Amino acid sequence: MTEKKIEKLYVSDREIVIPGDVLAEGMSYLPSGRAMREDNKIIATSLGLTNIKGHVIKIIPLAGRYIPKRGDAVIGKITGIARHGWRVDIRCPFDADLPISEASQSYIDTNRYPMSKYFDVGDYIFASIFDISENRFIKLSTKNRPYRKLHNGIIIEVSPTKIPRIIGKQGSMIKMLKENSGCDILVGQNGWVWIKNDDPEKQMLMSKAIRKIETESHTTGLTDKIKKMLNTKGGKK
Repeated sequence: MTEKKIEKLYVSDREIVIPGDVLAEGMSYLPSGRAMREDNKIIATSLGLTNIKGHVIKIIPLAGRYIPKRGDAVIGKITGIARHGWRVDIRCPFDADLPISEASQSYIDTNRYPMSKYFDVGDYIFASIFDISENRFIKLSTKNRPYRKLHNGIIIEVSPTKIPRIIGKQGSMIKMLKENSGCDILVGQNGWVWIKNDDPEKQMLMSKAIRKIETESHTTGLTDKIKKMLNTKGGKK
């Protein structure tokens, strides 16, 4: 007599799970993201949110470090000045720099002006990753708009895994944030967010709104909650 194989799903869509949780049994289920197969079972390997489409079970991590990719838009902090460019912290385990040749479309004459005139230690920049070498050395570029030095404003740090939720589908969330706050906002895929408004209270309100998105990213109706928060606490009228 043939033994009947168990095919069972133990979690629902958008459920928070922890490492070791059994998500499903049966070979018809397929793991994705931070889920893995262990014999006949699908197991969660990190704290995350389930995403179930048909028989594919994906775990979206709720925490994690930024892993750079070519083409990413990032916010970085200048940490040093070298002969041929600037060293930049982009919140990842690998070294990054901004070469002089990628800093501006205009010629930078280091014989006439010190490099600190363009970017100094402590400055924040909005940049794109244009190259990653085989040994994971990262090169940045601020040549083309909107990439540039960030003047004034505040920088807040969020989990890189929450950046897609802050941006929203096709930029819907970030568009709503700008329209309802009057703030300039730039989001780096490395988890730094730049906020600027002449009114410090509006800057702080936007900071609180982004924190709310970060902590409640898995909830439904979040866009409406944030919009109401901005409009009832001094956001753009």
